[in-house]
Parts: sequence; C-alpha cells; structure tokens
Amino acid sequence: MRILVTGANRGVGLALARQMALRGDQVIATTRGAKPLDDLRWEQADMADPASITQLAGRVGGALDLLVCNAGVLLDRGEDLDTGYAPEIWDETLAVNVTGVFLTIQAFLPHLRRAEAGRIAIISSQMGSSTRNTGGTYAYRASKAAALNIGRNLAHDLAPEGIAVGIYHPGWVRTDMGGTGADISPEDAARGLIGRFDALGPDSTGVFETWDGRAHPF
Repeated sequence: MRILVTGANRGVGLALARQMALRGDQVIATTRGAKPLDDLRWEQADMADPASITQLAGRVGGALDLLVCNAGVLLDRGEDLDTGYAPEIWDETLAVNVTGVFLTIQAFLPHLRRAEAGRIAIISSQMGSSTRNTGGTYAYRASKAAALNIGRNLAHDLAPEGIAVGIYHPGWVRTDMGGTGADISPEDAARGLIGRFDALGPDSTGVFETWDGRAHPF
C-alpha cells in the first residue's frame, strides 16, 4: 500500500510510519521541522499553512491507498478558566487540528480516488467525545470534537465513491503530549491502530474506535 502519515516525526506518528514501512508499505511521512535521520521518505509540510499542504499534495502525486491525519497540537493543558486560553492558543489549535485536517483530506482526495479503495484515518482523541465531559483543555477538546465531526460527515459524503473514513482514539500514550505516566507506548498504540486501519472499509466507514478496537462513545 502507498500511505501518507502526517506529523510523523515523533510519537505515535513515527511509530505508525516505521511499522507500516517494516511490513512493506510505501510510506510517505511528513514533518514540520528538520527531516529525521531515518530511512522513510520524508516530506516537509506545515499543517497550519494551506499553501504548504497544497504543495505537499503536488509533490506526492499518484494514487494513495491510505491517508493518516495524525498531526496535532495540545497547547492548553493547565490553562486557567478565568484568565487563560489566549486567542493565539485557539488559533493555532484549530489551524492544525481542524482546518489542517480538512485541507489535507481535501488536497489528497484526487490521490485517494486513484486508488482501488482509498481510506482516510483521522487521529482524534477520547477528549473529542461529548460524553467524556471531564472539563478543562477547552481548545484541544473542541478541536478533536470538530475532527470527529468532520470524519463522520466525510464518511457519509465519500461512501458513494467507496472511500472509507475512520476516526480513532490512539490511547493514553507515553509521548511528549501524553506524558511519561501514560498507559501505553507509541509502538503499542501503532500496532493497534494499524489493525484498525486494515479493517476499515465500506461496512465500517464512520467508526469512532479506540486503538485496541473498542467502539468509542460519541
């Protein structure tokens, strides 16, 4: 398979890219900064910059079997409800986690349509679930809820074309974002997510699932 993974320079994204490449997939990995010293095909792209996304799609070209929208930021951990959540936090969070996700999918629709059965995987979070309303981290929660909503509606619109869309909670992962006290490693999360991606198809499009295959409440 030919696969693009955004935000693959570290954490779950890097583990996904490495594991899929090891099993023989042709993986294209994106990073906003310097290209890591790795055997993967790296492309620089800023998911907050629409022009960068358009240029990325032009460089990649050809058919794409799977698009993994993994790039994301969490900027509002520990913000005070009365004095925190500056507009700049909202702007960047929504630019990367929402607008960037949609524009990436939009830019790569021609590539996905060239594949026999294109698939889109959106890495959201349990914090995007309306039923898991434990408070705080408002910008991140809102962005992940929006990504979930985008995925669900794309699943509806793209079903007639045979393009399946899945939305996934990667688990509480030991990364810069999740912290050292998290439950699972990036490698564990990646192994589970790859299984979910492989199972995604017309009969399951629109799913919101955890990394280990459980249906997640919306």
